[in-house]
Amino acid sequence: MSQFNAPRFALVVALLGFLPAALAAQESNQDSNQDNTGYGTTAAEFLLFGAGARGVALGGAYPAISTDASALYYNPAGAALMSRPSAMVSTYEYVADTRYSWAGVAFPFSGGTTTFGAQIGTFGFGDQPVYTADQPDGTGARYSVNQTFAGLTLASNFSDRFSAGITGKVIADNLGDASGTAFALDFGTNFHAALNNHPIKFAFVLANLGTNLKYSGDALNTGGPRTPLPGEDEVPSLPQPGQFRTKDFPLPTTFRVALAYDLIAAETSRLTLMGDFNQMTSNSAGFSFGSEWASSRLGGSGFGFGLRASYSHAPANNIDLVTNETALDDEERYQGVAVGGGLNYEAGNFAIGLDYAFRYMGVLGGTNFFTFSLGW
Repeated sequence: MSQFNAPRFALVVALLGFLPAALAAQESNQDSNQDNTGYGTTAAEFLLFGAGARGVALGGAYPAISTDASALYYNPAGAALMSRPSAMVSTYEYVADTRYSWAGVAFPFSGGTTTFGAQIGTFGFGDQPVYTADQPDGTGARYSVNQTFAGLTLASNFSDRFSAGITGKVIADNLGDASGTAFALDFGTNFHAALNNHPIKFAFVLANLGTNLKYSGDALNTGGPRTPLPGEDEVPSLPQPGQFRTKDFPLPTTFRVALAYDLIAAETSRLTLMGDFNQMTSNSAGFSFGSEWASSRLGGSGFGFGLRASYSHAPANNIDLVTNETALDDEERYQGVAVGGGLNYEAGNFAIGLDYAFRYMGVLGGTNFFTFSLGW
């Protein structure tokens, strides 16, 4: 195992800590100006749920080191660094008994310099009762929600230190009898080199850049008489078919910068520190930091494990809705904490893994993410 190097550690801390200071300065400057951030203005927020348990446990910093099938979601450029074909399936036990599922498969070709992959993610719930103002106990009707995205990725190594990738995806949002579609692109880069003989990786990711979601369907159709305005006498009218006009909703476009450094890089063990800074169209600038300890070939076998932890700061979670202190302080304080781990086995070109992540959602409680992966 490599020895601890104090100067190197100080350099890594400086690299991972520079942008938080800049971010704090930016937020401090924004406090003196009007906040025009579009909180709650985007649709298809399920696009932000993640792909693999490893990435969920490491927060937004994971795009810098993603080199398996989950890179299709986190950073398309990371898929170009895969050494063999890989498939992954994940399920997310989200809040209020809802569930999100994701699956992806990627194939390196052209001698491993280029990778092609496909992914699909879905979120929703069903059999929910319909309530109206005049029937508060329910109308007897039921509705369901189903949100899905599917994408294709192409990634390539342009040198021994730089890779880039692009993903095109379609998003379908079915909300009861209303539905909408949109198209989006993800673009990512990964620069990988060595600092003092230890791996360092730097990534840029632009995700969910695309068209707006515009809804249509039977839920927006109307054929009743005109509703009189308050204080206006009722005007006799014949029912006329029509359709409610809805606003187009943008996607949660996100720009992310991530950095990772292997503080310990031995033959069978690794300790990686990482951090990221992000800007969303529906939120102020945020950041995350995390670490991962991984060991392989335990006792000379093909077994290995990984332990992970991270904290992600999303400014929208800290908006003061009331002026007095509430009993929710602890929930708000720990929102963004994630931990996880995994077991894996490798023999030749065959690899299998099982990973788990726990992410705390503040007042919404804890959530669980499970992933099964396979390489050949």
